[in-house]
Amino acid sequence: MATVLMCRRCPRLSRVTAFSTTAEHKAKHESSKRKKEKQDKPGAAKTGTESGATIQLLKPQDYRVLYNPAAYVKGRAGSQQHVARDSSQALGDTFTGPGTTQAPQTFPTASSQALSPVRNALPKPRSSILLEQSILATLYKEKAEKEKREMHDSKEDPRMFQKGRPEYSSLSCDSAEPAQTLSAEEGDSILQSVAGCEGSPGILRDYFLKLSRLPAERRAALASDPGFSALCHHAVTAIRLFSTPDLIQILKACVPLAVPASHPLLNACEAEFCRRAWDMGLEQLLLVADCWRCLDRSVPSYLSILFSYANLHWKELTLPQFVQLLYIIGEGRRSPADLAQKVESTILKHLDAFTLEELGAICLGLFKSVSGISGHVMRRIADRVSLQMEDMSTYALVNVLKMLRYTRMDHLPLMRELGRVIPPRIPATNIQGIMHITLTYSSLHFFDEDVLTAVAASLPSKVSYCRSKDAAKFLWSFGCLDYEPPNEEEFYSSLIKQLHAKLHEFSKFPEHLLTALLGLAFVKRFPEELIDFALREEFIQKTRGSKYELNKDLFTLGKSVEIECPSYQGSRLSPQLCQEFTEIVSSFAEREIYVRPEIVEATSLLQNMLGGPEYVKNHMILPHTRSSDLEVRLAADGRPVPFNFKDPVAAKKLKDMGVSLTDDLMSQLLQGRAHNWSPTEVGNEARIPRQERGDAAGTPCLGDALPAGAKSQAEPKPGCWQPKEVRLALQVSNRNHFCYGSKRLLGLHCLKRRQLQLLGYVVVEIPFWEWFPLLKRSRSEKLSYLHYKVFCPALLTRNG
Repeated sequence: MATVLMCRRCPRLSRVTAFSTTAEHKAKHESSKRKKEKQDKPGAAKTGTESGATIQLLKPQDYRVLYNPAAYVKGRAGSQQHVARDSSQALGDTFTGPGTTQAPQTFPTASSQALSPVRNALPKPRSSILLEQSILATLYKEKAEKEKREMHDSKEDPRMFQKGRPEYSSLSCDSAEPAQTLSAEEGDSILQSVAGCEGSPGILRDYFLKLSRLPAERRAALASDPGFSALCHHAVTAIRLFSTPDLIQILKACVPLAVPASHPLLNACEAEFCRRAWDMGLEQLLLVADCWRCLDRSVPSYLSILFSYANLHWKELTLPQFVQLLYIIGEGRRSPADLAQKVESTILKHLDAFTLEELGAICLGLFKSVSGISGHVMRRIADRVSLQMEDMSTYALVNVLKMLRYTRMDHLPLMRELGRVIPPRIPATNIQGIMHITLTYSSLHFFDEDVLTAVAASLPSKVSYCRSKDAAKFLWSFGCLDYEPPNEEEFYSSLIKQLHAKLHEFSKFPEHLLTALLGLAFVKRFPEELIDFALREEFIQKTRGSKYELNKDLFTLGKSVEIECPSYQGSRLSPQLCQEFTEIVSSFAEREIYVRPEIVEATSLLQNMLGGPEYVKNHMILPHTRSSDLEVRLAADGRPVPFNFKDPVAAKKLKDMGVSLTDDLMSQLLQGRAHNWSPTEVGNEARIPRQERGDAAGTPCLGDALPAGAKSQAEPKPGCWQPKEVRLALQVSNRNHFCYGSKRLLGLHCLKRRQLQLLGYVVVEIPFWEWFPLLKRSRSEKLSYLHYKVFCPALLTRNG
């Protein structure tokens, strides 16, 4: 089914070449071969089933996941809880719907070879065969669980910083397997003796500690054991009889025992620890908080007490206690406002003493808890990281980048060093780490071709590890920076296929699909089936329930498709919805965009130069691009054409003064025509590329207002566009329209200029590096500059 869907989609995938059918043919051949073997060997049916699961979960060739996927190493039951939690967040990542089982088609040979020793073995006694099959099934099950965690979780251990100092052993729960295990016979003896136990706190504590040393598979079975349930019941009954150290030991034992987060024993422990908290020490409070985190139990009341206690005893915090506290704050996803100032001062106090892994943990805690941090503190952290980046793990470095992105910090030394250090690490970095690195560059508008090329080269072999969020962020980042890598077809086709595979997730996370499609639109790629899905009424209703404001993204996508995909036959935004979005965007522009000083100054000068407000219109020609244009119209002979009669100032002027726009008056207004003006009068005009002046090859100018046969729903109304009339769209840009420190336009603004040209406008750039310095110069210099921009010699020459 998956193969059929992919083949069907290919013809409608703009700018993406058809997928190769070699792998699909090979997969079908292997699949039919396995079916034939099952029919010939009925006894091997079970093995064949396990084979299918293994094929699905095999990793791409040469891809090594160098991390511990579980944040807390627990017994099998505990790991299953961890997987379930993360899979629910990823919306079905751990199961596949129709059309999503791609791995079996990609890796049939490797999987077949892995199982061939079992199929080709010599005959054995039946008991031996059953035992071997049982062991094999268990191994495959464990491998599948591990691979699922690696594929869909892809998280490194956030507690690695605790290995850097011995002090953390008293602040954190050691979830490693016990060095000395308890035999199953001893465990059974303890469970049988629970019935006659009188509930002595010391005996109950010892029972929990001993059972926590059982082998992992035996611990997993305790949840359904009546003896263990009786033990927990005795502990709940005697909860207030335990000393605080004994109660902490019982809670620590619950971690390897994988006690469910909602278990009555944990309910009783939480209530008791909240009651005793003010009589405990900070070390004990942090240890208990770490146990709750390992047990994946939300304890907001306990954390509130912990943060209040820490606030009162802040001066007593040691460096490890401070880092552990920030880790707990991050994992609890909440930031105590009254601690913000103290956190910043403590970071500055110990900045040089932190290990690099601790710096990463601090940044991750601040990021997860959405804690604000001053630019000064973040810059100090970035200063140190930029000097020692070579010695920092990729995981800790990515955590620093998250906070750098959150604070919008433009730290040039760090970004330059990152561009040198990170490309060689990309192949060994997990997919979420690569995503955060890429997103940092796009969020900070920082273009580094070496980094983006390394990401693009590594991604196709790992694309099956992408969540819908990851695929969307990759597409957005590359589109935002307007970069198409050398392997662009492989890169984009693999990500678009992954979007199809994750289509079932977008009903719950609609923002991811819109993010991905906008990133594709920036680089002129429009996968029509996905666009049709995104513009359906039922999907639009899903966006209403999102925690994000998605109207502007829907608007940009819908109108871009109208302009750039004239043959598109799928769903579209309704006219009523477009009108609603236009009014919202226009209202925002009137408050925030049209009133910017550089735009107001340009508008005023153009009005004076051309003859009045009726010759210039400050508005959004394309409201879905959310930036302003100064529109000017020129007749075939180069004279300005009045058109902005809806402007209240222009209307009032014409009504009150009765000005008649004669040829003589226009000649007087245009004394000193543009072709007599030299670019050297401004000084830096010669450095502007031709396309920035709007006279690039292929740009419609005088006499070429619209390409032959061009049609669009967004085309101006018939009769409004005069013959051989030129419509100029002057772009008064600012730094936010370009990549950091460069003249490279961002994807949204490339899209806008492309669509203006498709509609017949001549795009004239008034870039900030020219216009902003002129704002401080004389009025005559500014007028001279704008005069040259409007009456560009190239335009007049082409008109002639």
